Amino acid sequence: MSDTAKLEYQGRIYELPIVEGTEGEKAIDISELRNQSGLITLDPGYVNTGSCTSAITFVDGENGILRYRGIPVEELAEHATFKETAYLLINGRLPNRSELTRFSVLLNDHSLVHEDMREFFSNFPRASHPMGILSSMVNTLRSFYPELQTMEEEINITVTRLLSKVRTLAAMSYKISRGHRVVYPRPDLAYCANFLNMMFDSPVRPYEIDQDVVHALRLFWVLHADHEQNCSTSAVRLVGSARVNLYAAISSGIAALWGPLHGGANQAVIEMLEEIEEKGGDVKPFVKRAKDRNDPFRLMGFGHRIYKAYDPRARIMKKICDTLLEKLHIRDPLLEIAKDLEQTVLEDDWFVEHRLYPNVDFYSGIVLRAIGIPTNMFTVMFAIGRLPGWIAQWKESLDDPNWKLGRPRQIYIGPSLTKFVPLEER
Repeated sequence: MSDTAKLEYQGRIYELPIVEGTEGEKAIDISELRNQSGLITLDPGYVNTGSCTSAITFVDGENGILRYRGIPVEELAEHATFKETAYLLINGRLPNRSELTRFSVLLNDHSLVHEDMREFFSNFPRASHPMGILSSMVNTLRSFYPELQTMEEEINITVTRLLSKVRTLAAMSYKISRGHRVVYPRPDLAYCANFLNMMFDSPVRPYEIDQDVVHALRLFWVLHADHEQNCSTSAVRLVGSARVNLYAAISSGIAALWGPLHGGANQAVIEMLEEIEEKGGDVKPFVKRAKDRNDPFRLMGFGHRIYKAYDPRARIMKKICDTLLEKLHIRDPLLEIAKDLEQTVLEDDWFVEHRLYPNVDFYSGIVLRAIGIPTNMFTVMFAIGRLPGWIAQWKESLDDPNWKLGRPRQIYIGPSLTKFVPLEER
């Protein structure tokens, strides 16, 4: 098999190298195409364009495969803590016991946020979305915690600051939005349990930590820790290519994740279920509308841009979703509608033929609601989970010897040369 692809244009043939990944994926390297031929490629949405090589996450959408650093996400979901998963993504391998202990100590030591930052929360308009606030607050961290002296310090300390403080900031924003006393992190609690305690503990009703709820949150964060070159990760890499500080790069990722077609999808699932409830709770008319090509309505939480087989994360979230709902004995009409909708879609040949299976957003929205997370905080929860992946991708880009400032080209379709018309002649 040839290791080059040939492009013929105006009588000339250009040979373009073929790049092959460790899992057999192949790409045509067009990095010299413009220099050689004057041509660029046009690929709206970058559907067929690879922006980088990466050793972090492998996704095979046709076969429903997701691996972090080569390890199947199913094994991490079963065996790894969120801290181990974060360490794996950022450092390229699972930690040994002493490394994990040091990592845990650093996360604990940097879990508090500067008290002056509380003033920022009180000055945001009451209608502000938590994602807008989180993006701003993460960017603000740079002012409170300037760059350190060495790159090793910068990576180790800044990374653990972000992983720990973003969790604290998220819980703090929720408490302040409700007018409640802020709950500080506890050194005796692990990462996931600490977050739940900061969210829900109060002087009048101490929060009782349920290990099944902690397990559900751990799974949610592990499954969302990275997902290759998605919209928000690409934003982190693109902004990071300008060599901005890590806080600014992560802030851009949070802003991208905010979109309803990306991280906001799990919130959109709940909003769809609320709409179904408002109109009587019968899912069949909505399923019928979703199959109508002339109707813009879409079922949120079904199908995926990458996965043409069943989303491997959805299988895991479905299992914990069923377990959690049964254990907590929750009587929630939205959750009943969700189960009815899931069953109806899975039994419908049209959805099966079009490979529109329930995705991770469908089940994660239900799980977060069962845990007690407010709907407008869903995307914030996604951001906390995706943080290790963003950091790992930023760090990999920083270390890339072939680094280039991100600067896409375009095909101009506006007016050709046009003479300026003086004001009095217009």
